[in-house]
Amino acid sequence: MLEKQLEYIRGITDFEPQTAIVLGSGLGSLADDIEAVAKINYSDIPDFPVSTAPTHLGRFVFGYIGTAKVAIMQGRIHLYEGYSPSQAVMPIRLLRKMGAEILFLTNACGGINKELSVGDLMLIEDHISSFVPSPLIGANDDGLGPRFPDMSDVYSKRLRRIITQTALDNGIALKKGVYIQLTGPAFETKAEIKMCSALGADAVGMSTAVEAQAGKHCGFEVCGISCITNLACGVLDKPITADEVSKTAKETMPKFKMLIKESVERMANG
Repeated sequence: MLEKQLEYIRGITDFEPQTAIVLGSGLGSLADDIEAVAKINYSDIPDFPVSTAPTHLGRFVFGYIGTAKVAIMQGRIHLYEGYSPSQAVMPIRLLRKMGAEILFLTNACGGINKELSVGDLMLIEDHISSFVPSPLIGANDDGLGPRFPDMSDVYSKRLRRIITQTALDNGIALKKGVYIQLTGPAFETKAEIKMCSALGADAVGMSTAVEAQAGKHCGFEVCGISCITNLACGVLDKPITADEVSKTAKETMPKFKMLIKESVERMANG
């Protein structure tokens, strides 16, 4: 299936990205800023899952951030949309087939650690994926990666150093922490957030960890940034809404874009 999808992409563009970027909820406008050479809707790709989540346009945008060649997912695939884990990570595997070597994941998520504030950017140092089914379950495709991939260093130390230095050089406050993925689409209960905190999670969301797993499995160098768009249930005594997530993501956009763009250029150049 991946070969058929790659053949379709190559019929439109022979662009070979260095870096693949996945944009989370409310963060898709970064793709509108790049020097684009091609745009392909997911719905046009054979047997490809289609984004149904609000603010996720559902297309690949190929082009340049400075001199860096990028492929951007302007909209991702979530488990809560009814897709299987293998479908949710199909775009990641296809991007690897296109030639990308770095996978830059982003998301909008809830802050669990009380040192996190709404609007913070958090560098993902590790994740907890135990509460969602692994995308690696089932027959292994040895052409993608090994049966039992090592996950001791999912988020590349090299890439984390680059992002940290980029934030420092641009005066961007960057928190660091552990991200936990739950399935959604319901926001978590107070008891679930207490559980996540006890397990060592600093932030919680409905994506990313399965993509990081699949990315590591197929040979990507992986990194990730979370935008803290709300404080998780029980941290503040008020309901959480999707509108709050989108509003905060929009407000955070200037520093988010600056950090992503400059980090990607630095990664591509050394």
